[in-house]
Amino acid sequence: MGRPYAVKGRKKKRKLDDGGASSHEPPVAAKEAEELPPPQPEQEEGGEREGDEEKGKEEEDEAAAEVADGLPVVPRPVDGKRRPGAIFVLERACLEVGKVGKTMQILNSDDHANYLRKQNRNPADYRPDIIHQALLAIFDSPLTKAGRLQAVYVRTEKGVLFEIKPHVRMPRTFKRFCGLMSQLLQKLSITAVGKREKLLNVIKNPVTRYLPVGARKIGLSYSAEKSVNLFDYVAKSSDDEPLVFVVGAMAHGKIDKEYSDDYIQICNYPLSAACCLNRICSALEQKWKIQ
Repeated sequence: MGRPYAVKGRKKKRKLDDGGASSHEPPVAAKEAEELPPPQPEQEEGGEREGDEEKGKEEEDEAAAEVADGLPVVPRPVDGKRRPGAIFVLERACLEVGKVGKTMQILNSDDHANYLRKQNRNPADYRPDIIHQALLAIFDSPLTKAGRLQAVYVRTEKGVLFEIKPHVRMPRTFKRFCGLMSQLLQKLSITAVGKREKLLNVIKNPVTRYLPVGARKIGLSYSAEKSVNLFDYVAKSSDDEPLVFVVGAMAHGKIDKEYSDDYIQICNYPLSAACCLNRICSALEQKWKIQ
């Protein structure tokens, strides 16, 4: 008990000394402030705070990337019957990843025209919007919603082949689609939200190894010599024979017909990939009475 009283007594003495000191001498509090070292600890704390903020941003980016990795799944129709379906192969899709600034992006003629010209490339050849519209035409069709789509295979201009499951919900916006394709070509697979199921997966060439045995492979091109009425052509096909439609997803040129059993023209005018696929889906829906 004696020690605390001694401390209190000393404090009182110091206060009395301060009051009686000359006005020329600085107060004790000012002296103590002058003797204090530079505020290094505060700077270190500030540095720690900045580091924490940077870590927080990195964690947010990682979380956003994890969310972006997952794709929603469309509910599958439950039907015990085995029904015929269609398979689509989209050839020569323009999906190429390039490093623009500090990020890897899918190159397109609108956003990266200057970048492509500096590398002596033609910006008109970089049209990932064509494959985006083509995939939306397939996955938005009543054919797919009725569960008659078996598989979709896409082969890029560089020869990369990947498979898309029939129950994928494709991104609606072009920017989100490009982000998804960029992740796919770098990580080689995209999983479902909250599941380990691979909805998009890069696979080995050639595509013929994944097609059903006895499937009829039909190539479509404006330059084909054989012109047919697509609705009559599809109506005459057998349900026991799986149909594989090979369609080009590029701005110019034609598909390779080396593995096609039949090479046909369905219109007297050049059609976009999305328009061509809409016609195919409509013909199959009429054949299988999908309304």
